[in-house]
Amino acid sequence: MVRENTKVIRIGNRVIGGGNPVLIQSMTNTRTEDVEATVEQIHRLTEAGCDIVRCTVPSQEAAVALAEIKKNIKIPLVADIHFDYRLAVAAMEHGVDKIRINPGNIGNDERLKAVVTAAKERKVPIRVGVNSGSLEKDIIAKYGRVTAEGLVESALEKVKRIEDMDYDQLVISIKSSDVMMCIRAHELIASRTRYPLHVGITEAGTVNAGNIKSALGLGVILYQGIGDTIRVSLTGDPVEEIRSARIILKTLGLRKGGVEVVSCPTCGRTQIDLIKLATDVEEMVSELELDIKVAVMGCVVNGPGEAREADIGIAGGRGEGLLIKKGEVIRKVPEDQLLGVLREELLNWKY
Repeated sequence: MVRENTKVIRIGNRVIGGGNPVLIQSMTNTRTEDVEATVEQIHRLTEAGCDIVRCTVPSQEAAVALAEIKKNIKIPLVADIHFDYRLAVAAMEHGVDKIRINPGNIGNDERLKAVVTAAKERKVPIRVGVNSGSLEKDIIAKYGRVTAEGLVESALEKVKRIEDMDYDQLVISIKSSDVMMCIRAHELIASRTRYPLHVGITEAGTVNAGNIKSALGLGVILYQGIGDTIRVSLTGDPVEEIRSARIILKTLGLRKGGVEVVSCPTCGRTQIDLIKLATDVEEMVSELELDIKVAVMGCVVNGPGEAREADIGIAGGRGEGLLIKKGEVIRKVPEDQLLGVLREELLNWKY
């Protein structure tokens, strides 16, 4: 999973490409004009582990609000622009760290040139975004339908328009809700450009379905060394996107830090409320910065063995449970004390 071939791009106080860590993005779902609500949500996203945040800019009022939003957040701010090139210019005038546009709906070269000129003056990178739902009619006609090849062709044509205006601080995004098409498109474009790629399965769906589609698509793409930033697009609280993205990156070995919780499926041997216990443990460790694995097991038959690869774990029995460290049973405690004992061990954890 080598990423050294992509171009290094600075976005505010963060850097992507060139082998730098894959960063997590999300997008606010508040009205950008509502500065207080937007800042509050960005703070929640930041606490969850968001590295870069994007806000929609549908009006001049929203563009103006970006300046105040940026004053009150710590992560880079991206403006999402559609149709009106003047909003892109205004967003940059109000201090955003990056803009996201689809040159196809921004307009003619004169309008695009105004955006590129403003970006060049302020050294603001441009994310060139193309979605399968907005692919040009001529490209669809060329390939007979929406295809991975068409997505790549559309994106690279737009990139060339900007390059011809003497600007190369670019990030490319090609997304589809079709997982296999998205995978193929990223495989194709990765061999044809050095620009960093923002990766995601667009319109993935609700938290349950969207997580599965995103994990499959992003997992395959990232495993091939493709992708410099990611977003897990879910219909729900944006904080859920960050939690899911962190798990995906950690599972692939692309991010360290944070407690990993593993828990067994329930079965007929389970004699404790394992579902609640595992959920409580996951919630409890969400804010801990320890880089360890915690196991939550449902019985004392296989619990110690299954938890052997974890740093610490608990295994429940009838009314009681075991505390296990490095595969060794340390103590037996009543069921209602399991969570508290585990918390105490984690708060006093020493490597």
